[in-house]
Amino acid sequence: MSFKNSQAFTDQDYAKLANFRFALRRFMDFSTKEATNHGLTAQQHQALLVIRGSPEQKSTVGWLAERLCLRPNSTAELAQRLECLNLISKERDAEDQRTVWLKLTILGHDKLDKLSVVHRQELQQIGPQIIDFFQRLTMQ
Repeated sequence: MSFKNSQAFTDQDYAKLANFRFALRRFMDFSTKEATNHGLTAQQHQALLVIRGSPEQKSTVGWLAERLCLRPNSTAELAQRLECLNLISKERDAEDQRTVWLKLTILGHDKLDKLSVVHRQELQQIGPQIIDFFQRLTMQ
């Protein structure tokens, strides 16, 4: 049984999707290896990036969980590990003591800065290829 509709994919469409996914996977593989080379897991690197990229460079566990697509309890454990590594600090909100803010430490900033430099270099190399794949993928 085959599925047919007006939006059916052609062999070319599947090739475009496969190439786009391949480019993304290559970047993610690069990112994971670089995080490991800097003594972090990919998830820890991503958490530092989320915190740094958040408004006022701080995040709650809830926001971090949402941005990492994780459950809050898993994210709380991740934050605890990052704090033990001295990569983040936790601070209670002055006005609402129930809110705990996660912020990068100097060491956290340093690790993220170094990783960001190599990621930017990689994106400068493969970015045009990913953009090309994406543009071809979205053109009808």
